[in-house]
Amino acid sequence: MSKDELFVWVTELLADMFELDKSSLTLESNLYADLDIDSIDAVDLAVKLKQMTGMRLQPEVFKKIRTIGDVIDALVDLPAE
Repeated sequence: MSKDELFVWVTELLADMFELDKSSLTLESNLYADLDIDSIDAVDLAVKLKQMTGMRLQPEVFKKIRTIGDVIDALVDLPAE
């Protein structure tokens, strides 16, 4: 999947999971500050990404994710398990 396709997919997932307006989501949207996602929500997101992609975000990668762009970069960098 290209980064553009991943962006569409991730924003749709975030909008569905957290009742967000897709049109307001950008690569720079901060999950915590802009989207009001807390640590429990972030864990839910990581679990959902694993279920849907077969890709598991390593804890050290997961801790560095702050923006939607970071999520996409992490997914691009991971091989399927």
